[in-house]
Amino acid sequence: MSALGAIALAVSVFLPWYRVSSIAHTSLGASAGRSLSTLSAQQALPGMKVLLLVLAGLAMLDALLPLVSTAAPVSGGAGGSVALLGAAAAAGALYRIIDPPAVSGNVVVLSLREGPWLALLASLTMVVGGTWPRRVDSAAPSDARVHGAWRGVSG
Repeated sequence: MSALGAIALAVSVFLPWYRVSSIAHTSLGASAGRSLSTLSAQQALPGMKVLLLVLAGLAMLDALLPLVSTAAPVSGGAGGSVALLGAAAAAGALYRIIDPPAVSGNVVVLSLREGPWLALLASLTMVVGGTWPRRVDSAAPSDARVHGAWRGVSG
C-alpha cells in the first residue's frame, strides 16, 4: 500500500497543480474569469518537485526493500520511515494547498487542480501503509497442528 502511495506521489508531480485564470472586468462591473493555462508542480514549484520526488523514491525503496531480502524476517514495526516520509510529503502538499505560490499582478489568479489533491491522498496512503503491520506473526504454524485441528472439526 505504501509503494502505491509512493508511485502516486511521483505521478502527482507531473499533473496540473494550478489553473491560471485572468480576471477581466466588464463594463457592467462584473468580473469574468478566463482560463489561460495550467501549471504543474515542476513549473510552479521547482523546489517542491525535487522534494516530493525524493520522498517518493525513498519511500518506494523502503517499501520494496523487504521483498528483495527474503532471508531476514521483517519485524512488525518496520515501515516507520515510510510513515515519516509520507507525513513530510503530506505537510508539503497541504502547505501548497493552503498557501499557493504568489502571482504578480491583480489580473491573474491561481485555482487548485488535481495535482495537490493526489499528492495529499498519496502521502496519506504512505502514512497508513507505513503504520500498517507488515507481518503479524513470524512463527508459521506447523503442519501437525493444522491437521490435528481439522480432525476435531470434521467429526
